[in-house]
Formats: sequence, structure tokens, C-alpha cells
Amino acid sequence: MYKKMLSFFGPQNWWPADTPLEVMIGAILTQNTNWKNVEKAINNLKEKGLLDILKIHKMPEQELSLLIKSAGYFKIKAKRVKNLISHIVKNYNADLNKFFSLDTESLRRELLSIKGIGPETADSILLYAAHRPVFVVDAYTFRIMKRHNMIWDDIGYEELQELFMKNLPCDEQLFNEFHALIVQTGKQFCKKKPLCKGCPLDGWPEQ
Repeated sequence: MYKKMLSFFGPQNWWPADTPLEVMIGAILTQNTNWKNVEKAINNLKEKGLLDILKIHKMPEQELSLLIKSAGYFKIKAKRVKNLISHIVKNYNADLNKFFSLDTESLRRELLSIKGIGPETADSILLYAAHRPVFVVDAYTFRIMKRHNMIWDDIGYEELQELFMKNLPCDEQLFNEFHALIVQTGKQFCKKKPLCKGCPLDGWPEQ
């Protein structure tokens, strides 16, 4: 599956961000929207010099929500960003390096304890910001695997994640590229109305 997608699309160089903080905010903003909308919101913060932990922490929630409006559900997402930033400021003196010095299991547990951070967002932060070998599962992963009869209908997030992590080398770069390729395949071919002809996974797995 990985080789077919990589051969078709080439390396994705994902996550498109300059700093770990940008990844973390992007991981929250991308919930229930497309990446173009997230980029607009991130660029708003960048252009105003506000992509900074302490500046976001001090910023009124309403002001933040207007700056990230393009990402949709902006009031909810502003609250979630503030929750994450407040946690790091309060518990780690605004030092991301201290936050990321936790072992992977502890870091994941802390991320999931923050209101508004679910498994996919937490794992995106772990993989793309903290560079931990954690496989990110998203809606495209579920859709592609179900359509190719690789999983059962009621499989949960952790079960699907385990399927990848137990059957692949524990390699951050591999997990990074694999997830990015799944997203690309989902966006271009495995849509709600699938475009199977020409898809790199057409006919996979071979019988």
C-alpha cells in the first residue's frame, strides 16, 4: 500500500510548517476543514507576528477567534488553541522543549487531557511536532481501509492505529510519509464518491 502510493505521488514533505508551535496550532485548526482554510488562518497569525506562545496566551480569545476565522468553527477552535497554550504556559513555563521532554506515552496522555484535543489531533502533534513514531489515523484512513476490505465496520481509532504500528517498523519518517500519502490519496481519489480509475490503490490488495 505504502509503496504504491509513494511511487504514484512521490514524497509529500508533510507537515508544511516552520515551527513545532505552528504544527500544533495547525493540528487543531484542521479539524473539520480543509488545509487551504488553515493556511489562511496561520498566515494571519504570522503576518501580525502573533505565532508565539506567550502572545497567544495573552491574547483575548475573541481576538484569536477572528484571526483564525477562515478555519471554520473559529470560536470553538480559538478556545481549544487557548486550552493547549494555557497548559504549556502553566505547567512548562511556556517552554515547548520541556513539554516535549516527556516520554511519548506521558505526552500523549497530557495532550488528551486538554479539552478539545482528541486522538487524531494528539497524535498529529506527537508525530509532526514532537517527532515521535506514532501513526496518525484520520477519516481517510478509515475510508480507504474499509473500501479495500482490510478492516471491519466498527473498528475503533486505537485498533486501526495498532494495525499499522504492529505491522510496520517503528519509524517516525515512515509514519510521517505514510499518513501524508493516505491524505493525498483520500483527497484526490478516495472521496465520498470514489474515483477508483487511476487511483494508485486500484486493485490493492492483490488477491
